[in-house]
Amino acid sequence: MCAATSDRVYITDTTLRDAHQSLVATRLRTEDMIPLARAIDGVGFFSVEAWGGATFDSCIRFLNDDPWDRLRMLKETLVRTPVQMLLRGQNLVGYRHYPDDVVERFVAAAAENGVDIFRVFDALNDVRNMKKAMEEVKNTGAHLQGAISYTTSPVHSTEGFIQMAQELYALDCDSICIKDMAGLIMPHDVRDLIAGIKEEMDIRVCLHSHSTSGVAPMSYQAAIDAGVDILDTAMSPFAQGTSQPPTESVVASLVGTPRDTGIDLIALREARNICLALREKYGPLINPISERVDSDVLIYQLPGGMISNLISQLREQDALDRLEAVLQEIPRVRQDLGYPPLVTPTSQIVGTQAVFNVLLGGERYKNVTKEVKDYVLGLYGRPPAPISREIRELILGNEEVVTARPADLLEPAYDKMRQQAESQGLIRKEEDVLTYILYPSVAPSFLKGERTPEEIPKKMQDPLAAAEFPSSMEVEVDGEIFSVRIVSVEGNVVGAAAPAVVAREKPPRGDITGGVKSNMQGMVLKVLVQRGATVKKGDTLIILEAMKMENPIHSPHDGKVVDIFVDAGDVVQNGDVLMIVE
Repeated sequence: MCAATSDRVYITDTTLRDAHQSLVATRLRTEDMIPLARAIDGVGFFSVEAWGGATFDSCIRFLNDDPWDRLRMLKETLVRTPVQMLLRGQNLVGYRHYPDDVVERFVAAAAENGVDIFRVFDALNDVRNMKKAMEEVKNTGAHLQGAISYTTSPVHSTEGFIQMAQELYALDCDSICIKDMAGLIMPHDVRDLIAGIKEEMDIRVCLHSHSTSGVAPMSYQAAIDAGVDILDTAMSPFAQGTSQPPTESVVASLVGTPRDTGIDLIALREARNICLALREKYGPLINPISERVDSDVLIYQLPGGMISNLISQLREQDALDRLEAVLQEIPRVRQDLGYPPLVTPTSQIVGTQAVFNVLLGGERYKNVTKEVKDYVLGLYGRPPAPISREIRELILGNEEVVTARPADLLEPAYDKMRQQAESQGLIRKEEDVLTYILYPSVAPSFLKGERTPEEIPKKMQDPLAAAEFPSSMEVEVDGEIFSVRIVSVEGNVVGAAAPAVVAREKPPRGDITGGVKSNMQGMVLKVLVQRGATVKKGDTLIILEAMKMENPIHSPHDGKVVDIFVDAGDVVQNGDVLMIVE
C-alpha cells in the first residue's frame, strides 16, 4: 500500500528538549522555558518536543525543578501546539527496565499531565521492549509515534529497518520516526528508507537527526524529496553541532515550493530572539566540542550528548589524554556486544566499558560494569547480533543468558515502592511515587527539598569565571589530611552550589597490607559488607557509581574485613583505599 504524502512538510521543534539536552547538558530551567513556549505556540508546529529523555533526570538531580510541574506548566502554555515526549520504551525516562505496572502508571500520568504525542523507542530496536508502553499510549488516546533507532553496522540494513517499521505499523502506531541520534544517515539511505516505508504502509514518517557529522541538512533535503511528512528541527540559537538542523533554515528552504511548511518566518522571530537571550545566559555551559562538525562520529557513532559527557568523565578521571584510545576502543566494544545502536542507555554502557578497558589496564573486560553484565545476560533485550561465546564467557562465566522479554522477569513494584516512599514522608502528590521509583537514589533528597540547584556559570569574559578554580582540594590539619569542597571564592560560586563547605577525613592512600583500592574516581553507591565480615575472593564489597554506571569493587582474596574507610555518598579518587581485607 502506498501512503499518500501530504504536500506540506510539518515541523517538530526540539528546542525545549533535545536541543538543550545536546548543547547545554539539559540544564534549561522551567522558568526560562515558559516564555519561549508562549512564543512558540503561535507558530504552527506539528508538535513541540518538550519532555522526556534526560530532562526528567536533570530536573531532579541538578535543577531542583519538579518535572511533573514543568509538564503541567508547559501544557497550560502550549494551548495550540501538541506537547511531545521521548519515551525509552520499558526504560521510561530511566536507565533500566521497569515492571509493567510502573509503565502503566507512568504513561497514564504523563498523558494526564499534558503529553499529547509519545515517541517510543528501544535502544536495541527490540520491539518486545516497546509493546507495553505502546499499548498504554493507545489506551490514553494519545498519538503514538513508534521510533526506529537508526545505526549502521554489518548487521543493520535498509531492508531490516523497513521490516521493523512494518512491525510498528502492525501495532497501531499513528506515525513512525527514523531516530538518527548520532547523525549517521546518508542522503541516499534516507531516500531509500522513507520511500521503502511509504511503499509498504500508509503512515506518516518523521525524520530526526543531529548535525554532528555535518550531513543532516543534506539528508533532510533528500527526505523532503522522498516524501517525509515531519522533520525535527531546533531554533537556530540552539541548533547545529550535536543538535538538530535550524528550524528557520528548513522553513525558509521550502517557502514557495510544493512542500512549503506554512510557517511564517516573521512569526519565528519572537521565539528566535528569546532563544538568543537564553543562549547568552546558558552560553558558558556549551562545550565548544558540541558545536563543531565532527566527522569522527561516522566512525565511533557516539551521539552528541555522549561525546561531551565522555570528555567530562575522562577529565574527572584525570585521563583526558586517553581520549583517542577510548574512541578507538568504543567500536571494538560495540562489536563485542552485538552492534547495539548507541543511544541511551546503550551509548553509556558501551562508552563506559570502553573507558574501563582503557584506563584500568591489563586485559580487556577485567573490570566489567553491572550494566554490561546485565546487557550480556539479556536483561536489556535481544542484541542486534549474537554475542560470541568467548565474550559471553569472559563477562558472565557460566551464567545462562535470558531469552524472555526482560520485563517478564520483573515483579510488580508500584505498590511496594509507594509504601517505602510514604514511610519516608516523601509523597505530596501521586506523581511523586513515580519520581521515587524511577530515581530511588536521587529522588528522596529532591522530594524532601534538600537538593540545591546548580548555579549557571558566570560568563567566560568574567576573569573570575574564566579562572580555573578547583572545586575541591586537600588540606592538612595537625598532620591529618582532609578533603574540602570549595563553594565560593570572594562570593563567587565555584562549580555547583552547595549548602556549606564540608570537611571530613578522606580515605588513606598508598600501599597498605590488605588494602582494597578504588580503581577510578566515583561516588560510593553501596557498601555491601561490615567490619568483621568474612569474604571470598571475587565477592563484591563496594559499588561505585562512575560515569552513570555501577562499578563493583571485588575482594582480591579470601579474608576478613577489618576496616572500612568510606560510606555511601562519599566521593573517592582513583587509588583511595576503601577498606582492608586481611
